[in-house]
Formats: sequence, C-alpha cells, structure tokens
Amino acid sequence: MLDLQAPADQLTLLVSGITDDQLDAPTPCPGTSVANLLAHVLGLSIAFRDAARKVDGPTTTTAPDATQAELPPQWRDLVPRHLDELVQAWRQPDAWQGQTQAGGVTMPGDVTGLVANNELVLHGWDLAVATGQPFRAAPENLQGSWQMVSNTPDEPAARAGLFGPVLPVAENAPLLDRTLAHAGRDPRWSAAQAPSAS
Repeated sequence: MLDLQAPADQLTLLVSGITDDQLDAPTPCPGTSVANLLAHVLGLSIAFRDAARKVDGPTTTTAPDATQAELPPQWRDLVPRHLDELVQAWRQPDAWQGQTQAGGVTMPGDVTGLVANNELVLHGWDLAVATGQPFRAAPENLQGSWQMVSNTPDEPAARAGLFGPVLPVAENAPLLDRTLAHAGRDPRWSAAQAPSAS
C-alpha cells in the first residue's frame, strides 16, 4: 500500500494558490487549460475514490477527457474535499486487492492505486509549473510514479490516453526529471513558451 496523502496535500496547496486570472492559462497537457486540468483533477479524485471502494457506475466506467472537462464554480472547496476522500479510500487494505476499474479500464486494485498516485504526482507538477508555484514530490510517491511511467512501453498503443512519447533525458538526471520525461513531459516546460490552451 502506498499512502497518497503527500501528493494530495501538494495538490490542495496548489489549488489554494491558483488565482481566477490563471484559469485560462496553458498547462503541460496539450490543449488543456488550468481550469480544464482542475476539473480533470476533481473528476479523477472522485473516480479513483470510487475505484478504491469498488463502485461500478458512471464515476468509474466513463473515460476522462481533460480538454473537455468543465470546472464547477465551487471548485476551491470541492477539489480538496474529494482529494481527502480519495486518500482515505486508498488507506483501506481492500482497495488494493481484487479487481476494480477507473476511467472505464478494469485493473487489479494495486495497479489502480499506483495509477491514482501517478495522476496526483504528475498533475501536481502540471499545475505547479502552469501557475508558477513550487513543487516537491514526496520520495515514495515519486518512486511509485517512476515505476509506472518507466514500465509503460514507448509505443502509441500502450500510451494512448496516458502519456506522450518518452522524451530524451540524461540517465543521471533527477528522478523527477526522468519521471516527467518518461511521461512525455518536458521537465523544462514553461507557460511563456506554450501555445494557448483555448
């Protein structure tokens, strides 16, 4: 079992630092604004919370589309609340056992938990760099994210809907940079160089 408290706390802190005038800003996810990504984080928090609880319904069977996600007006309250529920759900040993589903994909519970961790870590970084805030990944959670991205083949079929192609990075680069590059993200990404998300 991997505790998801640290990346959830990081996201909650980032959410509290996002201003309304940053909602239309681009993120490292192509075609996805800060508002879209916040809505995606809200949706995945609910989806992976319910995956931990083995819920079979719309929250776990619907594939996500971050570029089309709409942010509700009360997002500042909803995102932290659902992140907390996600953390608590994955603290139950049963969550990591048997089969479950998220985003319409059926997976073993332990794999789904790693996917949830990876979503929190990567999207935490996405929001941090998009809004000019500091980011720090907890070592254990970053290692879990690295485990997932580095074991995903660099083939379009394996990465569809998950990651872009692996980007070149030095073998001795920091683990965060290697994790980002293996997830198809440029560790040096900046909003100033990005095209508009709209």
